[in-house]
Order: sequence, then structure tokens, then C-alpha cells
Amino acid sequence: MSDGLQSEKIAWFASLPPVIPTELTGVWRGEGIPSGHPLDGVLENLQWFGKKFHPDLRADALLFQWRPRRLVPIEPAFFPIRTVIRFADFAKTSVARNWFSRLNKLVRARDTTASVKLRTVDEDETAAMVYDRQPIVDFFRRIGDDEIAGMMVVEGDERRYFFRLRRVNPLNQQP
Repeated sequence: MSDGLQSEKIAWFASLPPVIPTELTGVWRGEGIPSGHPLDGVLENLQWFGKKFHPDLRADALLFQWRPRRLVPIEPAFFPIRTVIRFADFAKTSVARNWFSRLNKLVRARDTTASVKLRTVDEDETAAMVYDRQPIVDFFRRIGDDEIAGMMVVEGDERRYFFRLRRVNPLNQQP
């Protein structure tokens, strides 16, 4: 891992303005931001689409593209984060992508999988998504009107995974 790149991304994230939880409502398309984290490239390889935030401050933490115009919410609890990080190199392969595409019906979430609330990071309160059954919190900061930065924090791991979310028109993508 590149400690310099991690430090650079952490400083960049801290420089962005906070987000209020209700501003997140809607469907967001995601992409990773390279930071030297083992998960860099994993989600994209597995056809990650992004996240959906509901008005009741609940969220579909992981939405994947299943077919054109068809998004599938995945239950994160099926994939223990520490195991995923340990096998991140495998998760970047075409074999992993094929397996995951065949498993998505089995690991589909039956309900929302996280809650959105205000949390403190870098001495500022900002919107955060707390996973229900994983030791993960995603913190959010504003890049622009319809674009936010995310920083995934795994309890007990000092490395940070960064991603960007762009709001999409819900008429174009039906979760």
C-alpha cells in the first residue's frame, strides 16, 4: 500500500465540505478513487453500480448492475469485509466476476442494509452510512451539487478506501 497516496487522499477528503444525510436521498452511481487500498478496482470488476439512499435514512449499501436497467442490492453480510480485503487480488479477476454474477440472486438483499446519520470525521459532522452487519462506516463529503466523495472506514483497519458517487436520474436506472 502506498502510505503517501493514502495520506494525500485523506487530506483531500478532509478538505471537502460536509454533507447533510437528507441530501443523499436518491440513486448514485459509484466509481473507486485509486488510493493504494487493496480494494482499488475490486468493486468495478464485480460490476458495482453504486448506492441508493431512501428518504427514511436507510440505504442499499451495495447496488450491482445485473442487466441493462436492472440493479440488484446485495447483502454485505454475505461477504465479511476482512476476508474480502484478504482476497482482493482474486476479486479483481474475471473468474471472480463470473462467479459473482452467478451468485447475485443468492446474495440479494431482502431489505435495506445500512442507516444514514451524522457522524464526526476529521472534527466535522457529515453524513455517514453505517452498515447494519459489517464493521464499516462510509463517510461522505461534497464534491459538487450532484457529486460526493466517499471514504470507507473498516473498524480496526487504518487504511481507507475512497470512491466517488454521482447522482443519477431514477427514470434511467430502476433498482
